[in-house]
Amino acid sequence: MEKFTTLTSIAAPLDRANVDTDAIIPKQFLKSIKRSGFGPNLFDEWRYLDHGEVGMDNTKRPLNKDFVLNKAEYQDAKILLARENFGCGSSREHAPWALEDYGFRVIIAPSFADIFYNNCFKNGILPIVQDNKVMDELFDFSGEIIIDLESQSIHANGKSYTFEVDVERKRRLMNGLDDIGLTLQYSNDIKDFEKNYFKTYSWL
Repeated sequence: MEKFTTLTSIAAPLDRANVDTDAIIPKQFLKSIKRSGFGPNLFDEWRYLDHGEVGMDNTKRPLNKDFVLNKAEYQDAKILLARENFGCGSSREHAPWALEDYGFRVIIAPSFADIFYNNCFKNGILPIVQDNKVMDELFDFSGEIIIDLESQSIHANGKSYTFEVDVERKRRLMNGLDDIGLTLQYSNDIKDFEKNYFKTYSWL
């Protein structure tokens, strides 16, 4: 998992509440259990004018030019702004996989569905909660936003906003540690245990 310390980027404003995981990555794309390759189908039903299926050449599909991610000014956005209850619905981990594969590292919203919120941290995405007043200000701002995880702050339009994040989740993000990476920190201890275990219980 890529380390997260600071991020400077424009933000794509998805001005919708209750965006569920089926909207983030529709069910027909859940056949794969790989973490990569879902980015082109992120928000598939909103990005394209036709119905998407696995294996389609997305470069030849008709785009919905009114959808925010299809607008030229947001093509390189690594921050997504949203409204209340982002990531609700089913608990598919494919949703943060798709967001991360597209290039998003930060999602800022007034609230998140619990399971989606937890899955974001496991997949290198920083979900940030801000109240509606701050969200309105961020939606109105069109320049670059700076996210500083160390100081837990957002800098935009000459203003600074703070955010809360669990200490252990912060440590893991800053060190690029997903669940596998966290376990591998103890690889020597695991090897020693296995060696001694099979030596003691050689008949197993």
